[in-house]
Formats: sequence, structure tokens, C-alpha cells
Amino acid sequence: MFSLVFPGQGSQAIGMGKDFFENYDLVKDLFKEADDSLGVSLSKIILEGPKDELDLTINTQPAIFLISYSIFQVMKEEFNMDLDNAKYFAGHSLGEYSALCAAKYLSFSDTIKILKTRGNAMQNAVPKGEGGMLAVLGSKVEIIEDLLMENKNNFIAQIANDNSDGQIVLSGRNNDIDKLIKVLKSKNIKNIKLPVSAPFHCQLMSNATEIMRNEIQKLNFLESNNKLISNVTAKEIFNKEELKTLLIDQIENRVRWRESVNHMINNGVNHFIEIGPGKVLTGLIKRIDKNVKTNTINSESDIKDLKL
Repeated sequence: MFSLVFPGQGSQAIGMGKDFFENYDLVKDLFKEADDSLGVSLSKIILEGPKDELDLTINTQPAIFLISYSIFQVMKEEFNMDLDNAKYFAGHSLGEYSALCAAKYLSFSDTIKILKTRGNAMQNAVPKGEGGMLAVLGSKVEIIEDLLMENKNNFIAQIANDNSDGQIVLSGRNNDIDKLIKVLKSKNIKNIKLPVSAPFHCQLMSNATEIMRNEIQKLNFLESNNKLISNVTAKEIFNKEELKTLLIDQIENRVRWRESVNHMINNGVNHFIEIGPGKVLTGLIKRIDKNVKTNTINSESDIKDLKL
């Protein structure tokens, strides 16, 4: 039994999806539709750069979705793979929107436009340089939760991503993150400050939440029988209203990726297929359970090697 999973921010690279763009008309059509929908040449930024522009959240989010969805469509249309047989569709942060579109809950045009809005709202929610994110390695989420509670009068930070056993990401104001680093150092807990432009998935994103609340309510969600896993609850989403609420909540809440993967495994999934640039999720899934089968799909040969 397999699940389809879609990557989030950080997996982008100049030239991603180039082979698919050059070889398949349906991908050229999707790139053109993306450019037309957004009113900017996203395809040029993806294929040629510059990297600084691709790394802007307002571009990164629709760009990663475009590549993920293009590959998904090639798998379905050109290789006749029955991907609706997936037990679950899931994605990491912005990847949840790729999952939504692939699972037929949102149209391509609506998805790419809402991701540009989301990227812009998240990018501008906090003044540049005010917030940051910190990866904590080799520790358990319970230990970090206790540490945050013990120091709540000293600094405020939130767990933004519970990615896997031994990889947790925290968000907060930079001065609070610096205090957190000192506490972690005193306890010999490894950590790395991440090169991000904003503190995602924490309460500092409240301005972005309000923007997204308005925009998500306007979206035309479609009916689908495919099962989605929510970042916020790490469980299945059952209806359109719940879906809207959880997408809004996702902006400020923890991405429960470790729990999401465990939920899928506990419900019979033994094969995870990551569709999109990079192989971040494949690495995380292997850390969560090394016994499951994984495939990363970001080239034509990857598709040919895939056995469902």
C-alpha cells in the first residue's frame, strides 16, 4: 500500500524539472498556465534563475508546487500510472497544497495562485531580520517541549516542524532564538540556525493567517474521494470545511510530519513515493522507519524504475 508525499520549501533548485519541461508538452502547458495565472514568468525563474529570486518565498512556494504537480501529471498521463490508488496524499507545509491539487480537491490554477498569496503573506508577516528558525538535532520532541516550558519567562519559541526522530525545527524572534541556542548549548544539544527569511509555523505568522483566512474562504474546493493527511492534526481530513480550517491553522501551527508518517504506517502504508524536487521527505521517512520502501521521483528514469 503506497502514499504520495510532496516536498515543501527548501527543495528548490535552478533548473528543477527542466527535463520534463523539454520532453513533455503537458509540462510546457502547465508552465505557461502558471505564468499566465501569476502574471510573472515563473518558468524563467525556475529554469534560469537567478537563485536569489527563486529563493524568495513568494516564488519558491508556487515553483515547488509547479514542479511537483508537473511530475505527478507526467506519471499519470504519459506513464499511465493509477496514482488515485494511493492510500493517502500528504505534503510538508506548502507540499500539502501540492497534495490537495493532486488529490483533486483544488484546481491547478487556484492552487498556484493561492500559493503565491501564501508565500507573499508569510514572507511579509514579520519584518526582515526579526525572526528566524533553528534546527535541533538528536533530541526528542518531548525534551524540547519541556525545555521551552521551563524557559517560557526567559524567551518564546515554538516548535515549527516535528520532522523525524532527531530533527525538530523551532521558530521565533532572533533574540529569543539566540537565548534558546545558549540553553541548548548548556545541555549539549546540537542545533543549526537555518538560512530562512522568516519564522514560519509560529504565532509570529498571525498577519499571514488573517490574509489566508480571507483567501481560503474564497476558494472553490472540489469533492474528491482521495484521502488527505493534515499537517496540523497528522490525521485524515474528512470534509471541505475541516480542510479550510486546517489550512488556515497550518500557518501558525506545527507541521506534524513524524506523526503523519507514523499514522500512515500504522494504517497499512509500507511504500512512500516523494514527487517533486529534492529528496528531503524520503530522508525523513527513512529516519522515522527504515523498514518502509521509498522512492523519490524527480527524473524520467525515477518514473521508469518505480514499481507500484
